[in-house]
Amino acid sequence: MASHRYACGVDAESIDRYRPGGYHPTRLGDQLKSGRYKILHKVGWGGYSTTWAARDHEHQRYVAVKISVAEANKNHETSILRLISSSPSHTHGGKEHIVQLLDSFCIEGPNGKHQCLVLELLGPNIPELIDSYLRDERLPAQAARSIAHQVLMGVDFLAQLSIGHGDIHARNIALTLPRLDSLNEQEFIDTLGQPELGRVQRTDGSAPEIHVPSYIVRPAPFKAKQVLQSLRAPVIKIIDFGESFLPNQAPATLHTPLVVRAPEVLFDDPIDRRVDLWSLGCLLFELFTGQPPFDSIMQTPAGLISQMIQFSTDELPDRWEAKWQTMQEKRVQYADDDPPYTLQKWLEEVYFDTQRRCELTKRDIDKIGELVGLLLRWEPARRSSAKDIANDPWFR
Repeated sequence: MASHRYACGVDAESIDRYRPGGYHPTRLGDQLKSGRYKILHKVGWGGYSTTWAARDHEHQRYVAVKISVAEANKNHETSILRLISSSPSHTHGGKEHIVQLLDSFCIEGPNGKHQCLVLELLGPNIPELIDSYLRDERLPAQAARSIAHQVLMGVDFLAQLSIGHGDIHARNIALTLPRLDSLNEQEFIDTLGQPELGRVQRTDGSAPEIHVPSYIVRPAPFKAKQVLQSLRAPVIKIIDFGESFLPNQAPATLHTPLVVRAPEVLFDDPIDRRVDLWSLGCLLFELFTGQPPFDSIMQTPAGLISQMIQFSTDELPDRWEAKWQTMQEKRVQYADDDPPYTLQKWLEEVYFDTQRRCELTKRDIDKIGELVGLLLRWEPARRSSAKDIANDPWFR
């Protein structure tokens, strides 16, 4: 089914993914699992799922229902989340910063059989939070410090279970919104924002096929008041375990966004959970500055590695030299008259932007640069652990 046959005025998931093996055509008001879960709004979407806000009538609470594409691996993410949920909460404070699995089931639809994960309902992720609610285009300093520490604790908790998340980046860090369960359905929808629907139409004027929904829902914007109140003492959760793995299940590669992808992935080395430490270093930089350390516009693997070399405090491993030379030979070179930056110099330039409010001192930025540098090491074995970074006195 070609995407040009359909049009919709709402910018959300791709309509051409509504096909056999693809997304389930979910509608507002749908009742899932014999009426237990009532769909009220959309809260997000990705390449392999759509996620919906729903009322759990059995437990009188609001939840997120993540409906995977029919062709997705139905057991992988569920098994990881069940392992996390089965771990005692009192043994590690980081568990409270991992989204919790509440239920799982399957549904049948015109596009096949879909795995549904019922998760805690969360608010906006970090980029959504910044883009929609913050004028400075970055987090307030105290919120950034608190969120950074919580993410570090969460990743350390996963490390204790030998779980690699595999996809640590700002869009997979979401803010919690307390007191939602006390609202009735209309108050709840008002808090999320009234659903905006875009009618799906075939460009040839024919009726839509059964595989395609009659409308697309724009994800909930969330009311600013609720979000900004939560940001005063933020509590976050790490979400999306679609790329996660255990030691005996490490994938050959990962699909982490290129700009935060660990070098061992770029060089096709064996992968283990220490890829999360590199991504953590990139995330810490972004939480405080509002942008990742490496360029994200028109980036290529070779261009990214060139920047990594510029910012690194250690040497490129010998085993990667030959591959790097080959990549350089194929790379299009551009003239660049700007002087080279160190990681610390770049961090200072990005943070001390005269058009933004600067709440942190030069000493704070020096410390952040030091911590980021301990994570952005070529060799996974030389990266500091999340626990060591979280225990640094600067976070107290």
